[in-house]
Amino acid sequence: GGEVERVLNMADGVLLVVDSVEGPKPQTRFVLDKALKKGMKALLVVNKIDRPAARPDYVVDKAFDLFVELGATDEQTDFSIVYASGLQGKAGLEPDALADNMDPLFDAVLEAIDPPKIESTDGDDLQALISNIDYDDFKGKMGIARITKGSVRAGQPVALQQPGKDKKSGRINKLFVFDNLGQKEVQEASAGEIIMFAGLDNVEIGDTLITNENNGANAAEPLPPIAVEQPTVRMTLGVNKSPLAGREGKFLTSRMIRERLFKELDRNVALQVSETDSADKYMVSGRGQLHLTVLIETMRREGFELEVGPPSVINIMNEETGKMEEPWEAVEVRVPEEFVGGIVDLLNQRKGELQDMGLDEGEGMSVIKYLVPTRGMLGLRSAALTATRGTAILDSVFDSYRPKIQGDIQGRDKGSLLAFADGPVTSFGLEGAQDRGKLMVKPGEDVYKGMIVGIHQRPGDLEVNICKTKQLTNMRSANKGITTGITAPIEMSLDACVEYLAADEILEVTPTQFRMAKNPDLAGKKKGGKK
Repeated sequence: GGEVERVLNMADGVLLVVDSVEGPKPQTRFVLDKALKKGMKALLVVNKIDRPAARPDYVVDKAFDLFVELGATDEQTDFSIVYASGLQGKAGLEPDALADNMDPLFDAVLEAIDPPKIESTDGDDLQALISNIDYDDFKGKMGIARITKGSVRAGQPVALQQPGKDKKSGRINKLFVFDNLGQKEVQEASAGEIIMFAGLDNVEIGDTLITNENNGANAAEPLPPIAVEQPTVRMTLGVNKSPLAGREGKFLTSRMIRERLFKELDRNVALQVSETDSADKYMVSGRGQLHLTVLIETMRREGFELEVGPPSVINIMNEETGKMEEPWEAVEVRVPEEFVGGIVDLLNQRKGELQDMGLDEGEGMSVIKYLVPTRGMLGLRSAALTATRGTAILDSVFDSYRPKIQGDIQGRDKGSLLAFADGPVTSFGLEGAQDRGKLMVKPGEDVYKGMIVGIHQRPGDLEVNICKTKQLTNMRSANKGITTGITAPIEMSLDACVEYLAADEILEVTPTQFRMAKNPDLAGKKKGGKK
């Protein structure tokens, strides 16, 4: 959600925390790159040093290589190192000589990280870039910012402004600074401090807080807003229109969903929401599938019912070359050696490019590094877990935009089992259907025609009647003759459901359940228009 850029705007330096066995991960690279480009110094913390397989020398070498790859200056590559065990609350400057507390880490922060540079604490010079927003039922919308220059006091007339835009004036009612893990109300704060203030309900991330005394005659110029990377994946979110809609959720209408999505934009700066041709659907774009599923999960827990479309990738036109480009991701997979062939085959099918491959001596796992189009990443995690019997550890992070690969990338190789009719699921119906593939439903659950109730063992969709009941006579009872057991259904999480969706399928999200179905809007477009 752009949190990395926003938080770095309020920091003077960073602690780079890496595992004493695994070393730097793809996400480490992303965050460190942002910090180094801002000219910050980093302090390397090798954590979990108490692990039996710890190899601190290897991890420090890998971290140094990463600094060099990211173009760090000589000063930045000359970083201090602290070894720590967060679980035991110990730290030290040598892996085998840890103190009984974290004091060595705190001392290293004071030595290695430069103090804030303060040019002025004069009230007229006030500049504080809003990096985050909080909300309180009593105080309303509150801005969180770090004071770059000048000072501010409670009750002072101030203004919010972005370069080239009109200023929004108001008065600070309450002023807080952060104290340990909480906030403390103060009357005045000056440059170098991180503040939270109430009183200006129209505060937005990217605004600069400046003084408005004497109508802003001597006010400083607003700072440039935070540059946040553009979204790479989009999905549609809309009103749940399934036959089972409205049974559980509290918020069901398009107006409620619209208000909630646009409210999310206040604090989630990397998210984009736009209207669509349909009045009850909205296009939501974010930085990867995880970014969007976190939003859907949050809304689900708040009591919303939603209909979610399959994720698709956002391509951009390169103005210099005139070619269409698509996002690529750097992927690192850690997997036992016997499953390497399956993972390499899977990533090659998805048009991935092998970057590096080797054996991790510490844990006997193979480490495979690939560059894969984001298109190919959709649905990859569940396929990788299937191919490796659940042993793969997969990390990915956005890498860059590159020329679009022609043709489709192979997605799911199996079809879906669809419910033949509306009604409750019966044990008798499941008994006959379970030979056709893996089922996702239990006896007693309500289903509707076209709902996905399982994964077919072959390509292509198949309708199964899982609601049929046994014909009863006075010679035959309901439970007589049941000789086979019913296989336990597979549990599908929100991530698994979103990854499973094909282009003609939708996901129904309610506070307690996930149901997938064929999209009724696309059902008539197959087989020459016959439904």
